[in-house]
Amino acid sequence: MSSILQPFTITEGPCELARAGNKRVPRSLAAAAPGGGKGKITHPGKAILAGGIAGGIEICITFPTEYVKTQLQLDERANPPRYRGIGHCVTLTVQDHGVRGLYRGLSSLLYGSIPKSAVRFGTFEFLSNYARSSTGKLDGKSSFLCGLGAGVAEAVLIVCPMETIKVKFIHDQASSAPRYRGFFHGVREIIREQGLRGTYQGLTPTILKQGSNQAIRFYVMTSLRNWYLGDDPQRPINPIVTGTFGAIAGAASVFGNTPLDVIKTRMQGLEAHKYKGTLDCASQILRNEGPLA
Repeated sequence: MSSILQPFTITEGPCELARAGNKRVPRSLAAAAPGGGKGKITHPGKAILAGGIAGGIEICITFPTEYVKTQLQLDERANPPRYRGIGHCVTLTVQDHGVRGLYRGLSSLLYGSIPKSAVRFGTFEFLSNYARSSTGKLDGKSSFLCGLGAGVAEAVLIVCPMETIKVKFIHDQASSAPRYRGFFHGVREIIREQGLRGTYQGLTPTILKQGSNQAIRFYVMTSLRNWYLGDDPQRPINPIVTGTFGAIAGAASVFGNTPLDVIKTRMQGLEAHKYKGTLDCASQILRNEGPLA
């Protein structure tokens, strides 16, 4: 009889057989067992659902900071600048448009953040299930490569068109005579004037940014988690600890690729025609504004 079809009793389920090292149990079941130091393999479908929900909540909370960041990145120092810093940008935005002004362009990111997170976590879990060791554990190097793959996937499928539309919206609404009356009107105008290519401006820096971002984030998160668990994979992790690890991983990823983010934003703005490509954009920023831009 096939080892997979061979019956077992209620008291001798797959987890118990895995703990006993029973060779009849497939590796996927053994790795999913909570005992004996076996790592857990997550179904990509669960990661897609959880990631989508988390992505929607995340962008609703963090969008004001995203809005201010994009405004400062578009505020070229050579023009001269309109904003003197983060606080000044927030103050002028609230004065001109009220608190709701900090959420202008939210719809473009909200429509994209849910599928973005779904693709990110779904791809990561799919790749990591193949990268785990025989015990089901994922090491730092493997998590880095899986994160890189997840970042590239989300960049191509979701992030580039979403970010291009977001940047154009924010740039347009900061002008003296905004053209876009809403999300769908703006998308129609962009596609009418520039075609679908207009939603994929800055693809190369977006791939570089998202790939490095998620590679660093998942590497740091996995490394911290493995360090905390040590030799006891069953050790419970307090949600506060998980949140702290996530904050550290997020900060590391931001510091690691902010220059790429600036280049990406410039190439996706309404004045993207000024740049011949990624290298030309980086060269102009360095030449006209310096490395701190």
